[in-house]
Amino acid sequence: MTTRRDVLKYGACMLGGLATAGAGGVALGAHHENDAMGKLIYRAIPSSGEKLPIMGLGSSATFQRIAGSEDIAAVKGVLSTMVELGGTVFDTAPSYGASEQVAGQVAKELDITQKLFWATKLNVAGYGGGKADEKAAREQLERSFQYAGKEVIDLVQIHNMGDLPTQLPILREYKQAGRIRYIGVTTTFQTQYEAFVQMMKDETLDFIGTDYAIDERHAEEMILPVARERGIGVLVYAPFGRSRLWSKVRGKAVPEWAKEFDAATWAQFFLKYVASHPEVTAITPATSKPANMADNMRGGMGRLPDAAMRSKMVALIESL
Repeated sequence: MTTRRDVLKYGACMLGGLATAGAGGVALGAHHENDAMGKLIYRAIPSSGEKLPIMGLGSSATFQRIAGSEDIAAVKGVLSTMVELGGTVFDTAPSYGASEQVAGQVAKELDITQKLFWATKLNVAGYGGGKADEKAAREQLERSFQYAGKEVIDLVQIHNMGDLPTQLPILREYKQAGRIRYIGVTTTFQTQYEAFVQMMKDETLDFIGTDYAIDERHAEEMILPVARERGIGVLVYAPFGRSRLWSKVRGKAVPEWAKEFDAATWAQFFLKYVASHPEVTAITPATSKPANMADNMRGGMGRLPDAAMRSKMVALIESL
């Protein structure tokens, strides 16, 4: 598996400095509040108008490994870097090992608990589906409150569409009681996409979460148009195609024309493609390294590619 470290080792990432912000193509009507270099782009949550910084942090994969190893220093470094650079969105789940608990502990130690837009998940139906026990679901949800250290959690989503008839009403109950601000549903499973889209049409939700990357664009065709029609916010997972994209670009330089949308590294190249879609509310790549976190955050700053540039980016990646 090729990682970002491999790409950096082979000198593939750096263009040698960010291009200065200036006149550039607007990406498919995307919002550009605070889009000078050094300031994050913000997007509005459709159901409320509240604005979130477009780049955040996920806690699966590499983050999950450091949390599981109890590497508190590494977790502190990643979380503090995100917040220092203006990020707030932290996405986690009870199924991500120790991530939820350790991140909550670290956020408390750093005194950033109330600064974070805390997004977690609910699912006791088990991997691959099945029936959820209502009592167990409520117990899991209460543990999430305990780990987050918050009386009100910003967002809870049903993980991978787990037993929606049982678990979604629980989230609605908690939202009605003022304990959850936003609710939603996620999936990253191809076998669930069709049902996921139908669910988006049938249910009233604040958010959905799904995978979306420059080499995995199903969301553009199936999911994001429905999110626009239904006024649903979108959290994006796996914007690096898990490890696929790092394998594609190993040993290759970022193209010179990436300067036109202020991308200085491959991470920024990949993230800016996703960010340039106007229906994307926030992106939550996982990382275990503060330097990578800083790199990711810059993927949500400056100019974004327009429609023509997006096509050029896709063509490049498909040629590799």
